Amino acid sequence: MLLSLLCFAAAPSRAQTQRTRIPDYNTIGWLVYNGDHQLSKNWQLHSELQLRRVHLIADPQQLLARLGGIYQLSDRVSVSGGYTLFITYPYGDYPTAASGRSEPEHRLYEDVSLTDALGRLQLTHRVRLEQRWQAQFVDKSIDSWLFQNRIRYQLSLQLPLLGPTLDSHEPYLTAFDELFISFGRNVQNNVFNQNRLAGGIGYQFSDNFRLDVQYLYQITQHEEDAPGTTTPVFEYNHGIRTVLAYDLDFTK
Repeated sequence: MLLSLLCFAAAPSRAQTQRTRIPDYNTIGWLVYNGDHQLSKNWQLHSELQLRRVHLIADPQQLLARLGGIYQLSDRVSVSGGYTLFITYPYGDYPTAASGRSEPEHRLYEDVSLTDALGRLQLTHRVRLEQRWQAQFVDKSIDSWLFQNRIRYQLSLQLPLLGPTLDSHEPYLTAFDELFISFGRNVQNNVFNQNRLAGGIGYQFSDNFRLDVQYLYQITQHEEDAPGTTTPVFEYNHGIRTVLAYDLDFTK
């Protein structure tokens, strides 16, 4: 309920948006690989690669590469942390990256996840802290790195379609909502950083291999106002998010 109220507050009516914000609409296509590889009874290695595109998949939007470790505290609770390389390319009507230039960002992250069940429905709550170093340019060279903090909360849902549990060769429904809040002295206008809402269908091919296809709707506030104005820019992006998850077991 609280998450729904926050999302409602962050997405006012279209008429109000037109008066107080500059909208930037993009059609996106995100290709995602995830892998949680078993190293021991409690430890896993997390690997992730995301190719994010605009104009569906015609042009680059962002690149994300992530590597981290996961420790299972109990059947329901895990903690993790690691490193993320994030690159933004010029896209949209108000690009945050200069034309012809990609802008890198380095991140460290720490999170805690809690899984629960309501009948057949599996819920996962995740709270993630991020420390971000964003490249600052003078002409075409990196001059410095701007540090920011961000906190993220994600609620994800998974519902088996053929039985009380999800087994191999079975489809399922999947959805999530994630809210991003920036904080710290270097944060300017975008305390509300973004919100992502997605839903779709998945298929569990085996215990360690599954595929999700989701509709994704994303609202993002730019850190800086539109050039020559004091009006914030908000991206309203929608499209398809395809996730391939393949886990390896190195204990065998």
